[in-house]
Amino acid sequence: MTKLPSKTELAQWLADQTDRPSMRDVAKAFGIKGGADKVDLKALLKELEREGLYERRKRGARGAGLPPVGIVRVTGPDAQGALLAEPADAEGRAGDKTARIVVIERPGQPAMGPGDRVLAKLLPVAEGYHAHPIRKLQSGPKLVLGIYRQGPEFGRILPIDKGADMEWRVSRDDAQGARDGELVEAEQTGPARLGLPRARITARLGDPGAPRAVSLIAIHQHGIPDQFPDAVLAEAEAAPDMPSGRREDLRALPLLTIDPSDARDHDDAVCAAPDPDAAGGFIVWVAIADVAAYVRPGSELDREARKRGNSSYFPDRVVPMLPDRLSGDLCSLHEDVERPVLAVEMKVSAQGEKTGHRFVRGLMRSRASLSYEQAQAAFEGQSEAATEPLMADLGHLYAAWKATQIARAARQPLDLDLPERRIVLDEAGQVTSVAFKDRLDAHKVIEEFMVMANVAAAEELNASRSPLLFRVHEEPTPEKIEALREVAQGAGLVLAKGQVLQTRHLNKLLGDAEGSEFDELINMATLRSMTQAYYAPENFGHFGLALRNYAHFTSPIRRYSDLIVHRALIRAHKWGDDGLSDWDIENLGETAKQISDTERRSMAAERDTTDRYLAAFMADRIGAEFKGRISGVARFGLFVKMDETGADGLIPIRSLGNEYFRHDPETQSLTGEKSGTVIGLGQRVEVKLAEADGMTGGLVLELLGIEGKPMARAARGRSRGYAPRKGAAKKAGKIKARRKRERQKR
Repeated sequence: MTKLPSKTELAQWLADQTDRPSMRDVAKAFGIKGGADKVDLKALLKELEREGLYERRKRGARGAGLPPVGIVRVTGPDAQGALLAEPADAEGRAGDKTARIVVIERPGQPAMGPGDRVLAKLLPVAEGYHAHPIRKLQSGPKLVLGIYRQGPEFGRILPIDKGADMEWRVSRDDAQGARDGELVEAEQTGPARLGLPRARITARLGDPGAPRAVSLIAIHQHGIPDQFPDAVLAEAEAAPDMPSGRREDLRALPLLTIDPSDARDHDDAVCAAPDPDAAGGFIVWVAIADVAAYVRPGSELDREARKRGNSSYFPDRVVPMLPDRLSGDLCSLHEDVERPVLAVEMKVSAQGEKTGHRFVRGLMRSRASLSYEQAQAAFEGQSEAATEPLMADLGHLYAAWKATQIARAARQPLDLDLPERRIVLDEAGQVTSVAFKDRLDAHKVIEEFMVMANVAAAEELNASRSPLLFRVHEEPTPEKIEALREVAQGAGLVLAKGQVLQTRHLNKLLGDAEGSEFDELINMATLRSMTQAYYAPENFGHFGLALRNYAHFTSPIRRYSDLIVHRALIRAHKWGDDGLSDWDIENLGETAKQISDTERRSMAAERDTTDRYLAAFMADRIGAEFKGRISGVARFGLFVKMDETGADGLIPIRSLGNEYFRHDPETQSLTGEKSGTVIGLGQRVEVKLAEADGMTGGLVLELLGIEGKPMARAARGRSRGYAPRKGAAKKAGKIKARRKRERQKR
């Protein structure tokens, strides 16, 4: 045989060998003798070596066991969180493939993830080897998501990632039968050769133009696990309808759930009644699904839930943290069905202060599953068949909430008013409308009692000196507050200096702006000044809520943090053997980082999906005119948030006229050198939609007018005329993605 083998054929032959063949061995096996063919063979072997499918034989490499220094490939953490690896030569030597290798990371070393190739010292231990990294040789394969295009000799992958501007070359052997125009997932297999890096397709995802592919793109792009392993599903299916153990009987309480009308899982129930021992006071119960009874530490369900960290929500689907057998059935507080819960009874004074609480592990039966709209109508005195028997109970719940508003006003949590967009899809998955969600008192009732229950959980565990995960929101940095102060000054408002910043100072600024033309601008600028909340085993308080102790307790179906808090309560009260494990306690810091990262991952995927849906929705309105407000100023252009949909679009600086615009980052403005036109943050504008790219979510706009006046044009001079350039919307999407990444780093 003298024909150079394909990459697939060579990889298979190497995998069948019991030893590590040299290049001479490979050439002999395939009958390769010519100098040119050997050069090609060497290049092919180097490519396989970069992928970890081949390792050259070196002196002293033979023998039993692993060498004292070698290359390992990181495979990922095990059930206990230990970072595992395997010998980098995929075919392995005798005794190598079964060796357990634990990577011992040192503080300050770069983080390592699955697929990374690491040079390490290998020290034998009783259970296998400890690998002490010397240096990382190569990161794991770069994942690629894009559109496959078939060519006469090889295929290409065109990226859809907003941050990518490179194509990848795919050989026929690596195309996995992909068809032209298909959405594919691939991994980079080699550096640029003849102009393009190489990739191998790992999954075919179907038609990228299908309406429901929008969220699928974000799911794959951000690496969100959307398929449960068989072992996890099997464990969920084997779960008993009712876990064993002693529980307090709460079935006589008028507990009920209030959720969105399309909710499938109901993990919190509430009720309230006047407190017979305190005039004007109330007793409020919050009962939460006892997920810990089903998801035990170290189980398959537990490992998968920790990996996912949280559920991810998209307009057309939910990627749940737990299988539907639990999230939609056993752990869901359905109407008139007995369910195990962890519940807290809270005493609330006439002034809305929580004066006491106690936690129980109980059994409840929900009186009703109401929507927010049904509850709101009942609060307003309008009953229907579902709420008529509950009017008195709902009246108590509303009265208890009204009392809490007195304490809330004294505490003054941050009072941002930012309407939430709602993407409405038809049965085919096409966007039919973009609206803003109503903000009802019913929403506020549930939110207030959930916050109160979360505070009670943190206080309870603090008092018992139990480890837990806090929800932390630190105060803004001085730099961010100074930037907010400049925005306020530009709007003619004041955020005073020389004081310890408190939420009441920000609320005054927001109150001063309310109803003015700068209302939305000040709300957005205040939000951007905030730090991101995160999870931590240490308590640094919650600035936004103006609370000293805060932990997430109320949503264990969709957040792993809440499951940890439930386990901590179980362990502290000695309610069973399913409480916080020793491993949980030892790895609280790692768990906090893991679930903080997965939360940010989900938020980014949800934002990207919304951007793509909005761009697709507006694609047939090219040339239409819209009103909006300048929400960002950069040296390359302006960002405008449009009133009608809340979508963000980019006005490229080259479209602003026949003159040079000077960017001032301090005042966040652009000034025309000839016309003197000043364009700044918060100004009202009229724009025309020039381009929309549903694949990247990018929108390109043309500025028509500012503050009700036509856009001023400079006198004739050197032209910087504007016409939408090909790919401008895609570039706008990349710029938007970069801004998001920069905000996340801050």
